[in-house]
Amino acid sequence: MKELVDFIEASGAAQLDWRAVVMLVVGFGFIFVAVKQNREPYVLLPIGLGIVLTNLPGHGMAEFVSGSITPQESGIFGVILHYGLSLWNILPPLIFLGLGAMQDFSPLIANPKTLLLGAAAQVGIFVAFWGALVTGFDLNEAAAIGIIGGADGPTTIFLSAVLAPDILGITAVIAYTYMASVVFIQPPLMKLLTTRREREIEMKPPREVSRLEKLLFPPIAMVLIILAVPASAPLIAMFMIGNLFKESGVVPRLSGAASNELLNIATIFLMITVGTKLEADVVFQVQTLQILGLGLLAFACGTVGGLLFAKLMNLFLKEKINPLIGSAGVSAVPMAARISHNVGQESSPRVYLLAHAMGPNVAGVIGSAVVAGVFISLL
Repeated sequence: MKELVDFIEASGAAQLDWRAVVMLVVGFGFIFVAVKQNREPYVLLPIGLGIVLTNLPGHGMAEFVSGSITPQESGIFGVILHYGLSLWNILPPLIFLGLGAMQDFSPLIANPKTLLLGAAAQVGIFVAFWGALVTGFDLNEAAAIGIIGGADGPTTIFLSAVLAPDILGITAVIAYTYMASVVFIQPPLMKLLTTRREREIEMKPPREVSRLEKLLFPPIAMVLIILAVPASAPLIAMFMIGNLFKESGVVPRLSGAASNELLNIATIFLMITVGTKLEADVVFQVQTLQILGLGLLAFACGTVGGLLFAKLMNLFLKEKINPLIGSAGVSAVPMAARISHNVGQESSPRVYLLAHAMGPNVAGVIGSAVVAGVFISLL
């Protein structure tokens, strides 16, 4: 009988507390939304599994997250988390390599003015950064929270792993949650800050971009950006290298591997290990709610910044742009661009904005990576 009692007391079920149970429900909630509603399944499903894993007691993952055991003692996910993020931080750059191999820079090259919209949308990062400082976070944590405003999950993870690993899980999940929620967050702001007449502005189809321009853009952009902000190299270099693989047309196997196998493998490990950072002791803190609110503020301000800057540009442009494409300056690729197009279509079926919105959308990816490099350089 004593042996049975000892076995029961040593089991994981006996060590569960109410906070772990709540997090298990949250994890299964992520899984349900991904599987049943098919919403961001490549993100929410592995993150949900990671949340469930880390909140099942007794196997070592929670102990590793809290710092009481070594990565090797915690098993495969502790090793991946330690080397893939905390120590080497190689998973986010691998994601950027795959994203670069999937991107088309033609809209940005055809209309370079949209680069300004991508830059303007980064205002949300700095609003949240100062808001975090005011609410008691230190400089490193404020930078990690602020970068949520770029609506770029891999960049948020990369910067948090470098500057504030203790809040990496929270910032990453909030960033991806808001990315998945752009369809609810952005349209009300877009309609509030634009008139129907502005939303009905028709833009000419982008000009045809030559193959030479597509080949020259990635290496030139990489050199110029890294010369200006060297700390952005891990993300920017991989992003541009992946795109040059694609546009060159001479390395289809490398381009295919980057955008398929490598991206998929990196996504599996990155999302699951991010989920494992959401251990109950970490989540049930007041600062988690603060980060949640600041992340929403950052994302909203990024959307507003792009919209208002587009309206400002129209004061000086002879050929007006539809200000809805300014909201695509956040880095939620290609969701934000699709929302700009959909809101325009609601105003007038003659408004086609998807190609135009992809310009600031891709510019936002570049902009958030550059801002992350600036934070790393300064802090």
